[in-house]
Amino acid sequence: QVQLVESGGGLVQAGGSLRLSCAASGRTLSAYGMGWFRQAPGKEREFVAAITWTGDSTYYADSVKGRFTISRTNAKNTVYLQMNSLKPEDTAVYYCAADKLLRTYSDAVSHPKYDYWGQGTQVTVSS
Repeated sequence: QVQLVESGGGLVQAGGSLRLSCAASGRTLSAYGMGWFRQAPGKEREFVAAITWTGDSTYYADSVKGRFTISRTNAKNTVYLQMNSLKPEDTAVYYCAADKLLRTYSDAVSHPKYDYWGQGTQVTVSS
């Protein structure tokens, strides 16, 4: 069993930055691919970014490409999402998730494939 806890959310003005963290306990994250998803009120959960267990490959939604960066530190059992140039449309609850079989982009964007989820952290971007 893997427990995931997100942190780092908050209120920021448009154009600002936040760094989300996802800390794992229970098992090492080093064998898991990791993803970030978000869900805004009244909308479906959508893929944001993902990283393979080796860290060699990263994947991004078009809407965040060039602004967000996913990274991981297996020694700290933590995954990060650096979010720059934030826009009001980035406002959502952000969730991290772990998938032991994440290899490709199609794996990354499919939220049913993920094995474990955190409880989410709110990000609000004001205009």
